[in-house]
Amino acid sequence: RETIGRVAAGAVAEKILRLAYGVEILAWVSAVNTIAAGDINLHTITRERVDANLIRCPDVEAAARMEALVAEVKEAKDSVGGIITCVCRNVPAGWGEPVFDKLEARLAHAMLSIPATKGFEIGSGFAGTRLRGSAHNDPFRAADGRLGTVTNNSGGIQGGIANGEPIVFRVAFKPPATIGLPQETVDFDGNPVSLEAKGRHDPCVVPRAVPIVETMAALVLADCALRQKAIMGLRNLRQTQQPAGA
Repeated sequence: RETIGRVAAGAVAEKILRLAYGVEILAWVSAVNTIAAGDINLHTITRERVDANLIRCPDVEAAARMEALVAEVKEAKDSVGGIITCVCRNVPAGWGEPVFDKLEARLAHAMLSIPATKGFEIGSGFAGTRLRGSAHNDPFRAADGRLGTVTNNSGGIQGGIANGEPIVFRVAFKPPATIGLPQETVDFDGNPVSLEAKGRHDPCVVPRAVPIVETMAALVLADCALRQKAIMGLRNLRQTQQPAGA
C-alpha cells in the first residue's frame, strides 16, 4: 500500500546503482520468531536462493521450520515477528558523510521508516558490545590489488563512510498488531471493549518486507552516489578555475 511507491522508486535506484557502479543489494529473512537461519555467505548469496521458498530464507532447513511456525500461528489467529538481513556489495569506498549524515545513520533512518520496524543494527551490532576493541577492530590489508579489511565487524562503514567492504545490516520487524484473537481494551471514553479484527491479515510480515528493505537501501545509496558525484564535480571545477601558478 504505502510502500508501493518506495519499491517503484527503489527499483529505478537499484538499476542505476547496478549499471553505473556495479552495486548489488540483496536481502533475506534471517529469523522468524526464535527460528534463525544458519550462517549465510555474504559474497555468494543469490536472489534465486532467497526466492526459492515462500518465506524468503536461503537456509532451506530453517525456512521449512519458519513456514510451519507461520502456518501454526495463522491457525491460532496470532502473529510473529522476525529479522531481515541485507547486504550491499561493491559499494565504492568513500560514500557517506562523517558527522550528521553518516551512511549508517541514513540507512537506519530509511529502515526504521518502514512500517512494523522496531530495530536496526549494522555489522556486529549489539553483539559487538561483548567484544574487546582488539577483537572488534577491522585491520586493513592489501589483497587482490586493493585495500580491504581482515574482518567486517563495522559492517562496511567506518566513521560514517563506506570502506569498500560489503555493507551488512539487520532490521527487526515486530509481530503484526492486527490479529484475530479477541483483545481486551477500552474505547475513547475508557469503557472496556473487546477488539477482534476481521478479514485477511498477515501472521508475519517479514517475507513481504524483503523487497522494501532492498529498495530503501537502494534509495539511500543512490542519494550517496549523487552527493559524491556533486562533490567530485565541484572539486574538479575549482581545480580548473585555479589561477596558473597558484
